[in-house]
Amino acid sequence: MKSIKNGLMAVCMALLFEPVVAQQGVPVHDQQMNAFIGSLIRKMTLDEKIGQLNLLTSTMAVTGPTMQKGYLDDIRAGRCGAILNAYTPDFVRKLQDVAMKETRLHIPLLFGFDVIHGHKTIFPVPLAMASSWDTALIERAARISADEASADGLDWVYSPMVDIARDPRWGRVVEGAGEDTWLGCKIARAYVRGYQSTDLSSDSAVMACVKHFALYGAVEAGREYNVVDMSRRRMFEDYLPPYKAAIDAGAGSVMTSFNTINGIPATADRWLMTDLLRKQWHFNGFVVTDYNAITELIPHGVAGDKAEASALAMHAGVDMDMMGLSYIETLKKLVEENKVPLSEINRAVRNVLVAKYKLGLFKDPYNRMSEQRAKQMIMSDANLSEERETARKSIVLLKNDHEVLPLKKSGTIAVIGPLADDQRDMIGPWSGAGDWHKAVGILEGIRDAVGDKAHILYARGANITDNADIRRQLNASGGNLTPSDQKPEALLSEAVTTAKQADVVIMCLGESQGMTGEAASKADIRIPACQRKLLKAIQAVGKPVVLVLSNGRPLVLTWEEGHVPAILETWFLGTEAGHGIADVLFGDYNPSGKITMSFPYAVGQIPVYYNHKNTGRPRNPDSKYTSKYLDIPNAPLYPFGYGLSYTHFAYSNLKVENPVLHPGETLKVSVTVTNDGNYDGEETVQLYVRDLVGSVTRPVKELRGYQQVFFHKGESKTLHFTLTDNDLSFYNDHMKWTVEPGDFKVFVGGNSRDVLEAPFSIKK
Repeated sequence: MKSIKNGLMAVCMALLFEPVVAQQGVPVHDQQMNAFIGSLIRKMTLDEKIGQLNLLTSTMAVTGPTMQKGYLDDIRAGRCGAILNAYTPDFVRKLQDVAMKETRLHIPLLFGFDVIHGHKTIFPVPLAMASSWDTALIERAARISADEASADGLDWVYSPMVDIARDPRWGRVVEGAGEDTWLGCKIARAYVRGYQSTDLSSDSAVMACVKHFALYGAVEAGREYNVVDMSRRRMFEDYLPPYKAAIDAGAGSVMTSFNTINGIPATADRWLMTDLLRKQWHFNGFVVTDYNAITELIPHGVAGDKAEASALAMHAGVDMDMMGLSYIETLKKLVEENKVPLSEINRAVRNVLVAKYKLGLFKDPYNRMSEQRAKQMIMSDANLSEERETARKSIVLLKNDHEVLPLKKSGTIAVIGPLADDQRDMIGPWSGAGDWHKAVGILEGIRDAVGDKAHILYARGANITDNADIRRQLNASGGNLTPSDQKPEALLSEAVTTAKQADVVIMCLGESQGMTGEAASKADIRIPACQRKLLKAIQAVGKPVVLVLSNGRPLVLTWEEGHVPAILETWFLGTEAGHGIADVLFGDYNPSGKITMSFPYAVGQIPVYYNHKNTGRPRNPDSKYTSKYLDIPNAPLYPFGYGLSYTHFAYSNLKVENPVLHPGETLKVSVTVTNDGNYDGEETVQLYVRDLVGSVTRPVKELRGYQQVFFHKGESKTLHFTLTDNDLSFYNDHMKWTVEPGDFKVFVGGNSRDVLEAPFSIKK
C-alpha cells in the first residue's frame, strides 16, 4: 500500500509542479488545481475521458457488498469514474485499489450513496425534520450522517432533495422540506453545510448532490415520473430558489430530475443545465443524471436511440451518466462522427476531476476508508442521543382535546395497531444502510418509558393494508407487508377486547415505509381502510384514544379530527423512534413541531397550500359566484406552520415600529408572546407578509421570518423582527427582482392561519 501511495504522490507532484501561468485574480490554490486537472486531461485518451463520466453500481448481497465481474473489468480498463451503493471500508478500499493499481493514470474512484436521512444512525425522514423548523438541528443531523458515511468509505451523498411539493399524493414529499420556498431555502443550506462542512477535502466531509433539478415536486396529479408544465414566473418565485440556495451554499454536484419541463426532459434541457445553472447561477460543480435518465429520453420521445439520447444530454450540460451506460457505449463514436464536440467531453471530464480534487482524492484516495473511525463513529451513543432529540423535536401535536396528553405512567395502557410492534417501518423509506433490527419500535419505547409503573397491553388489531394489489406491488420491491396469520375479524375482536381492559388506548396507525418515497404515489391518502375500521371500533369502546400516526406524507384526517380526542403526527422518526414518541406521549418532552406541508381537508383540494393567490373573486360563503367548493372549505384541515403544545401561547401587542418606509429602510416588528398554560414549552413564532397591490398578483401570505423561543409557564417575552427590502421583494411584471412601493400587511402567529395583523406601507 505504501508503494502505491508513493507512486500516486509522485504522479501528483509531477503534475502540480508543471509550469503554472499566473492567472490574475485566481487564488493560488485554484491555479494549482487548474494546472493539475489541465495536465491530467491532456494525458487522457478519449476512452479514459468517457470512462470518468460513467457511474456504475455495486450491490449488497446477503454475504456483504459485491461487484459484478464485468464492472470490475470496466474499472481496470478506465471505463468507470464513480460507483454507487458501495460502502464499508474494506470493500471500498478493494475497489479503490483496482483503480489505483491496475489503471494507466491511477485516477481515484468516487463513491456515492443514497444517504437521505442518515447513514447507519437513521434520522427522521426529511419532511419530519423540516417540521422541527430547527435548521441547526438539521445541519447537525447532516453532519453526523457525513461523519458516518465518510468513515464507511463514501465521498458523495445524493442529498438534499430540495423539491418544493404541494401535492401529498406524490410519494417523494417524504424526502423534502414541504411547500414553502423561503423555509425550503434555509433547510437546503443547512443540509449542504452539514454534509460538506468547512473543508470538503477533510476525511469527514462528503459532497452534497442537490436534487432533483428541476421542479420534480410539481409533477402532474402527484404521479411519480410525470410531466411538469408551468410558467417561468412560478418557476422563479416558487420552485427554483431552494436549488439556488443549495448551490450558493457550495453544493458540489447536482442531479437531474426525471420529469419533462414544458415538454423537454430535464436531462436534455440545455436552458436548465447550462444557461440557468452554470451561466446565470455560476454553478461550478458537476451534473449527474438520476438512475438511467439518459436512456429514458427514448420513451420520453425526444431521442430515437441511445446515441441520440447521449448527444442531447451531453449538449445540455450533463457530465455523468448514472447506470444508463449510454455515454460509455455511444460517446466515442459520436465524437468521431463530429456529432458531439470534444470540447463538451473535456468540459464534462474536467468537472468530474475537479470534484475529486476538491474532495482530496488525488492527495489521498483512501482518506474516507477507516475501520477505526467507522467503529468509533457509526451508531455511537452520542449519535443515537442526537437522533432521539431530533425525533422528538420532529413530532407534531395535531389535536389534544380535554388534555388527554400527556399520559400518566400508571394504570393500564393498551397499545393497538399494526405499526405498534414494528421496527422496519420506524426508519422509513430511503433508509439506505440503516439496520431496522436496531430501531426502537413504539411498543418497545412505551415499555421502556413506563417500566413497572403501568400495565401495558398490546394487540395488532389489523394489517397495515388488506389491499392485495398494494401489498403485491410493495412486497415485489422489498416491502414488508406480510399479513397476519390471524383473520381480520379475529384481529379486530382481539383489539376491542384489549381496549376494554385499558384506561387509555394508544392507536399506532398510518402507512408502511413502502407506501411513501419513490414510486409510491397514492390517489387515496387516508389511513388504509382496514385501519380506519379498527380505529372506529376502538373509538366506540368509549375509552380515551390517542392516535399516533406513522407516515411520510400529509394524510386526509377529516374523520379522525372529528372523533379522536388526541392526534400525534410522528412520521417515520428513525432509529430511536419509539423512545422519541414515548418521550412526548408521557410528557418528558413537550411537542413543538409545526407542519411544513398543509394537510388537506379532502383529496379534491389538492394542491392546497397557504401562500396561494387571492383571485378576482375570493371565497365568500354568502355569494355563489366566488372561488370555492360547494361541499368543503377552501382551507386545509391543518394549515402550514400548524402544531400544538401541551401548553398554550397567547399573542398580543403586535406593533410596527415604522409603518411608513422608504426603499432601503428596514421594517421593525414586535409582538408579545405569553405562555399562559401549565407547562414549559417552545414556540415557533412565525412572521408573514402580504403585498396588497403589485404589478403582478401576490400571495395572500408569505413566510419571511420565525423565531424558536422557549418559555417557562407564565412567562411573557417581547420578540423583535427586522425585515429588509429583499424580504419584501418579488419578480415584477418585467421579471426583475425588486421591491415596489405600496400598502402591505404583516402577520405574526403560531401558524399561517391564526395570526395577528398590522398594516405598513412603502413610499416612493
